[in-house]
Amino acid sequence: MNPILLINPNTSQATTQMMLEIARASLGERVPVRGATMENGVPMIVEEPDLRAADGAVGALDVGDASGVIVAAFGDPGIEALRRRLAVPVVGIGEAAMHEAARHGRFGIATTTPALAASIEAKVRQLGLAAAFTGARFTPGDPARLGTDPQALEAALAAAVQACIEDDGAQAVVIGGGPLGRAAQALSQRFAIPVIGPVPAACRAIMRALEGHPAGH
Repeated sequence: MNPILLINPNTSQATTQMMLEIARASLGERVPVRGATMENGVPMIVEEPDLRAADGAVGALDVGDASGVIVAAFGDPGIEALRRRLAVPVVGIGEAAMHEAARHGRFGIATTTPALAASIEAKVRQLGLAAAFTGARFTPGDPARLGTDPQALEAALAAAVQACIEDDGAQAVVIGGGPLGRAAQALSQRFAIPVIGPVPAACRAIMRALEGHPAGH
């Protein structure tokens, strides 16, 4: 099969590489995946203007001969434009993770970007999942700085996951962000309930889509 294209809607090549490694581990050796990184934009989407700018850039991207597309930012920027013009499956990591979490019952989101709280809540409503949503919990401090310290990032997200469970009653928790992929992997081993990394969730979703639409339609 032609490769699946994983689009990183920010400009960090390191983040693209990290998400590709997670995707390849999730998809297995038989499913090729390649990455695309935005040439213009921000290293990490942390505010609403970042998300709006990424929406246009991702939506206009040439995906080549990809057999499917994963939009690997939690706000799923550009996903609707891609779906309108492509005949192959297009999956966003945000929507995939939230749908997967909702199958376990009531779910929360733990992430690092409080400035995106409104867009996260809007996405939950758009997906029809508001009744199952227990709310988002955010780590304190600067998201970009926290992202440079893997141990601190994991600890801060662990506290946010704990709050989702103990204070909000979540039965599953989504780690909200592609750049948080490594932390999500670690946290999935630390809790009794499902802690869902968005990149693996998107990989599972796109494989279901490809199996249901082998011709890409």
